[in-house]
Amino acid sequence: MRFTIVILLVCLLNISILKADDDDIDEEITIDDTPEAAANIEKTNVPLMKSTSPNIYFEEQFQDKSKWPRWVKSQAKKDGVEEILAKYDGEWGFAVPQSSAYGDDYALILKSKARHHAISTQLSKPFDFSTSPLVVQYEVKFQTNQECGGAYVKLLSSDGTQLDLQQVTDKTPYTIMFGPDMCGVEHKFHFIIRYRNPNTGVYTEHQAKKTTEPLDSYFTDKKSHLYTLVLSADNSFKMYIDNKLVNSGSLLTDMEPSMIPPKEIVDETDRKPDDWDDREKIPDTNAKKPEDWDETEPKEIPDESATIPSGWLEDEAPMIADPAAVQPVDWDDEIDGTWEAPRIDNPACKDIAGCGPWTAPMVPNPAYKGIWRAPLVDNPNYRGKWEPRKIPNPEYFEETHPYKLTPIGNLALELWSMVDSIVFDNFLITSDQSIAKQYADQIWYPKSVLEGQAISAASESVIDAIVKATKDRPWLWAVYLIAILLPIVILVVFCWSRKSSVKSTDGIKKKTDEVEPDSTEQQLSSGEHDEETEEIEIDEQQMKRNVTSTAGKDALENDDEGQAEEATATETSENTNQSSSPSASSKSRRRLRKE
Repeated sequence: MRFTIVILLVCLLNISILKADDDDIDEEITIDDTPEAAANIEKTNVPLMKSTSPNIYFEEQFQDKSKWPRWVKSQAKKDGVEEILAKYDGEWGFAVPQSSAYGDDYALILKSKARHHAISTQLSKPFDFSTSPLVVQYEVKFQTNQECGGAYVKLLSSDGTQLDLQQVTDKTPYTIMFGPDMCGVEHKFHFIIRYRNPNTGVYTEHQAKKTTEPLDSYFTDKKSHLYTLVLSADNSFKMYIDNKLVNSGSLLTDMEPSMIPPKEIVDETDRKPDDWDDREKIPDTNAKKPEDWDETEPKEIPDESATIPSGWLEDEAPMIADPAAVQPVDWDDEIDGTWEAPRIDNPACKDIAGCGPWTAPMVPNPAYKGIWRAPLVDNPNYRGKWEPRKIPNPEYFEETHPYKLTPIGNLALELWSMVDSIVFDNFLITSDQSIAKQYADQIWYPKSVLEGQAISAASESVIDAIVKATKDRPWLWAVYLIAILLPIVILVVFCWSRKSSVKSTDGIKKKTDEVEPDSTEQQLSSGEHDEETEEIEIDEQQMKRNVTSTAGKDALENDDEGQAEEATATETSENTNQSSSPSASSKSRRRLRKE
């Protein structure tokens, strides 16, 4: 019963908390015509940006389903890879993410893992770097913890012809690669450009220096993050995450390798002349070895003053065969060779200075001089360290405006990922940084706030939930207090009563208990009580026998055989019970002896 009450109280506590949460939900979705309520309802709708600015070269919020077909999935194969991995068979989809802050916020989702993925689309108009700046902005959310893979975009180069988007691969020329990437514990935020050498026409890749900002949380917190690149005509670049500047520099000085090749390079055909002497010091040819120089003397000799330590046993070997070792049963001398017991430290040498042959320690030899060598002197023919000559670099060019990159005509996601459910949303390419700021403030920021609230609510502790539930319902504190104190009171009462009952039964002896001799005073004081008890028991038994006998006689006189048999059976049962009771019979015998 006590446990039932406790369970009922716990259920009451849970029901009160759930009821409070239900009330909160009802309050959030209740429709109200007041201006404040209308403002709150609008926050639950997907924020959209509609701009007709000519400075927008591409914009995709994925809310207009009629534009989805412009995204084309690649059907190509990757070169130099096994057939099973060569296909770009990664799955893409347009859907509302499971962790979306809005109920109808569609996005582009990478839906498979451990595959090559490629999807691309054409810009509204090419960006030819005749205007400045170039602003690239989009959102990424890792709904599961990233293990290895990228979420960067490629701005594909345009040569004025139509690109077959179904044939996009990793070899498709791009002008800029930008965005997050990681594998294991290495986190990257890429900004890579392909620059065409005006002298040779060869394209080379150049990557921005690494940021010093920690990037790991952007891959693990399961929130939408905004990645922004601003590339300006003054050759400067700025890289932002969530409107926070995390890296910046110049195309001229902060790219690896440098965009401008060196003026001179080493002549690979140049060879060192045979008569080139690059020895700075040479042995003195006029020096001679002294006559007393003995090269045969060793570097060390035994110490003649040393003596054998006391207790040293030269006749005992430091290691002996293990006497307890036994040859394995399956040992075959022909196959395994002659068996030898393993060797162990000689126990006789354990607590003494040592065993075995003693040799004096070695000390430096005062007569040692070593091999004689002539001293070194300056080389009169020394010409310095030889280096191959340098020649003008045919690839060198002077460039003060590397901002003028190859025009961009398409945007592509060409990725390998070990996780799925990567969300891409709100792509924007523009030459007006203020437009990108508006998109960030009106689209990404409200979403980020809602996602942060959802994550905080999901990680809310039980204590926080209890406190939150009592804000508008103070009476819940009384329920909580009762639910906490009443089980404690019941537990105390239960334990106390159990302890009392145990104490009260400590003095009661059972039939199975051993007979303990009482003290003389206890025997004397209990003697009279035992006699009285025995007299009462014998009188009761005599009365039962008399009643039974009378019943039997009456049954015989009335020729009622059934009653006579019943009476006789009753008498027999009573006699059997009396005889089977050792305590009763023993008491009767003691009573008769006393009489």
